[in-house]
Formats: sequence, C-alpha cells, structure tokens
Amino acid sequence: MVGLKPSDVPPPLGVKMASAGAAACIADMVTFPLDTAKVRLQIQGEKKAVGDIRYRGVFGTISTMIRTEGPKSLYNGLVAGLQRQLCFASVRIGLYDNVKNFYTGGKDNPSVLVRILAGCTTGAMAVSFAQPTDVVKVRFQAQMNLDGVARRYSSTMQAYRHIFQHEGLRGLWKGTLPNITRNALVNCTELVTYDLIKEAILRHKLLSDNLPCHFVSAFGAGFVTTVIASPVDVVKTRYMNSPPGQYKSAINCAWTMLTKEGPTAFYKGFVPSFLRLGSWNIVMFVSFEQIKRAMMVTKQRIEVVN
Repeated sequence: MVGLKPSDVPPPLGVKMASAGAAACIADMVTFPLDTAKVRLQIQGEKKAVGDIRYRGVFGTISTMIRTEGPKSLYNGLVAGLQRQLCFASVRIGLYDNVKNFYTGGKDNPSVLVRILAGCTTGAMAVSFAQPTDVVKVRFQAQMNLDGVARRYSSTMQAYRHIFQHEGLRGLWKGTLPNITRNALVNCTELVTYDLIKEAILRHKLLSDNLPCHFVSAFGAGFVTTVIASPVDVVKTRYMNSPPGQYKSAINCAWTMLTKEGPTAFYKGFVPSFLRLGSWNIVMFVSFEQIKRAMMVTKQRIEVVN
C-alpha cells in the first residue's frame, strides 16, 4: 500500500458511500434555492395562484419569493433535503461501482447497457429508502410563507408526524412509482453520462483526472439528465405535493396535466431544472472526487502509522 497514489487504490464501499452522501449535502446547500424555484414553477397551474402571485422564470421566481416571503423561503425543506441526500446519494452514487462490478463479474470496461442497468438499480434502491424525506422536502418547498395563508407544516418532524397521522404510511411513500421512474432515469443518465464523458476525456488525453475534467463531465451529465428526466420530474413533484384525492394515480396526474395544460406542462421549470442539475452535478461530482481522495489519503496514512 505504501508508495501508491490514492487514485491507484480502489476506495472501499464505506469511503464511496460516505463521500457521496457528504458531497450531495454540499451540493444541496449550494443549489437549494434553484431547486425550490423549480418546484414552485412545476406546481404553478395546478391550482389558483395565492394572492395573484405568478412566477416567471427561475430568477423571477427567486426574486418574487424573496420579495413576498423573505430570503429564508428559498431554503424551505432544506433539513429534509439533507436527510434525503444522506440516505439517497450514499446509496445511488456510493453503490454504483460495486453494482456495476457485480453485473460484469468484476471485468473491466463494462458496456453502456451494464452501466445503465447499474444506474437504474441503485437509483431505484435509493428511492425505497429515501422516499419519505423527498415527500416532506417537496411539500415544504411548495408551501408559501405569506401572512394570512395557512401553512401545512411548521417543522420537518411535525411534517413526518402529520403525514403519517393523516395519510398513513402510504402518504410518506406517496409518488414512489414516479419517483423510482424519475430517479432510475436520472441516476443512470447522470452517472453513465459522467462515466462516459470522463473516460473519453482521459482516453483521448484532453485533460488529466482532476478538477477541470470533473467539471466538464459533470456539466455534460447535468444537461443530458435534465432533457431526459424533466417530464417525469414534473409529474413526481405535482403528485407528491397534491392533497389526498386530487389525483387517482401518477398516471392520472400526467393525463390531467396533458389535457388541461398541454404537453409543454411537462417541461415547466426546465431552465431552473437545468441550472439546478447542472450546478448540482458540478458541485457534487467535484466534491465527491475530492472528498474520496482525501479520505483515501487519510486511510493510507493511518495504515502506514499502524
């Protein structure tokens, strides 16, 4: 082990999961206002505007929220968001390489199909664990902090209790099917695209395996992911935020959107989605690579001392 670079030694599963969870939390804290703006734009149109407030564009939405609800409103649901990433990213990103190796039997250079299968698998697994945190996050982001407007929830823990008491376990796992679909798409697109772009850059020696390479790979992954996953993301957000009885199912939600608002409704909030996913991917993957390397260096130093 002595004399090897951290990049020469495959990081153990615990290091990858911890690095992924920490990096995703950093990315969430940086990009959360964009995610909140995306949610507000996505649910706009499903019910009458409160106080005649209309959102126009990502920066217009952020500006309107600051003016009408204060800057803190941009971070509604952050606690649930961080809880979600600790459960979610550590599984979907941290387990990706291991699941990929499982499907290939440990062989090098896995095919695109194997990478897609691994991304879909870890994405679906992560939703199973983290769905309640996602439901609470979306509902907090959707609720408005206006005088005279009743708030659905006062705190994160109160939201979990309220949903369980009034909607049961099904309420906490509401929207699991569209969320599994969405995150399977997001995960396989995000990780596979990042994987392929990074490998191509390194193979053609355009950049070395450092921050610029990670930046370019993450930006490309964010754009491709947004294009593919946006329609499912809008349906997921609408359905999870809806009160009991508004929609019979996620499919009914999608059909209602199509018939009442037209096909463009599925790309509501596309710009904030791209700004959020692009910036989130950049912060997350750059942080992930650096945290992973730092943890490996620390691990090697401890082993040398021992």
